[in-house]
Amino acid sequence: MSENISAYTAILKTYPKFKETTLSGRYITTDHILPLLNKFEDKFELSIIGQSTLNEFIYSIQLGSGKTKILMWSQMHGNESTTTKAIFDLLNAFYNLNEDSFLNEILDSCSLYIIPILNPDGAKAYTRVNANEIDLNRDANDLKEIESKLLRKVFDEFKPDFCFNLHDQRSIFSAGSAEFPATLSFLTPSMDPERRITPSREISMKVIAAISKDLYEKIPNRIGRYDDAYNSNCTGDTFQSLEVPTILFEAGHIANDYLREQTREYVLAALISGLYAVSTKTYELHSTLEYFEIPQNEKFFYDVILRNAIVNHEVVDIAIQYKEILKNGRIIFQGIVENIASNLAFYAHLQIDCKNNPVTLPDKTEISENVIVDEILFKNEILMINYEK
Repeated sequence: MSENISAYTAILKTYPKFKETTLSGRYITTDHILPLLNKFEDKFELSIIGQSTLNEFIYSIQLGSGKTKILMWSQMHGNESTTTKAIFDLLNAFYNLNEDSFLNEILDSCSLYIIPILNPDGAKAYTRVNANEIDLNRDANDLKEIESKLLRKVFDEFKPDFCFNLHDQRSIFSAGSAEFPATLSFLTPSMDPERRITPSREISMKVIAAISKDLYEKIPNRIGRYDDAYNSNCTGDTFQSLEVPTILFEAGHIANDYLREQTREYVLAALISGLYAVSTKTYELHSTLEYFEIPQNEKFFYDVILRNAIVNHEVVDIAIQYKEILKNGRIIFQGIVENIASNLAFYAHLQIDCKNNPVTLPDKTEISENVIVDEILFKNEILMINYEK
């Protein structure tokens, strides 16, 4: 993107102007996006492609007039909403800044088909699975579920040249083995058990390399590469096996951003970068080697680690992970003790040195694994354990 890097940077600098402020936090459902879809109807093509298991409408948005066709879908897993927020930021950019030559170049070269929420039942219940408790991303072969069938029908009829498969990943991931969270991760799925670098995989690797280069200054050392083990039941692997370059986007964690408001901006930047690389074919300037230089995701993070705490008369580390729970229309982050051991070889998004002081639950009972901890007793004071404090 070097020839248009100034335009790219200028668009991102104006992000507050087109950030969709009606969408925030982690809980995003069809009810939240419907007013926005209606707003876009005068410029983009809005359609209902079908209904979910519980008869919720599944919508699509089409825009652009170019020959290169790009299919993207979000919230295949209902509780992965960051990329949905970024999609509406992107749509606002096209809707409000359509005189910008940089964005016009994308729409002149590409036709976009976007499904903002593929799994509306899972989105409403804030679950990974659909209403039948099926992971849609493990239903690509069997096509048992309505939602999976609808996506495959769109794929077969639209005949995309590229697929952008949009997800969230947990806060446990690091970008390689260093102490950097994987704020964004990417994958070009395999199309066979041997993980051969076929022409379609090579293209998607180069697109990812282009995105990674564009975003490195914004999130240095915080871009990861997802494991490419082949699974024929995964949607990305299936579409890649049909020789359509497919790119998995994973929105991850960055410090103090459990609501993923900062990450959504980086997802938007990645989408714009990827679309531009495809529309101009500047991905051809990159190599597969650049893709493999992106550090692979590792599971090296906990949300909180209490270091050097005395539990049962032993000095240990206490690792806490947040569990996301839907309550009264918002997501609550509930701390769960996942590991208690001496000298845990993990990183944490928040570390507290207890300096060899006893740590207990507020009622002075001992902390143990698998218990819920909203508060702890430390040096005779109550310490809150939540994402805000």
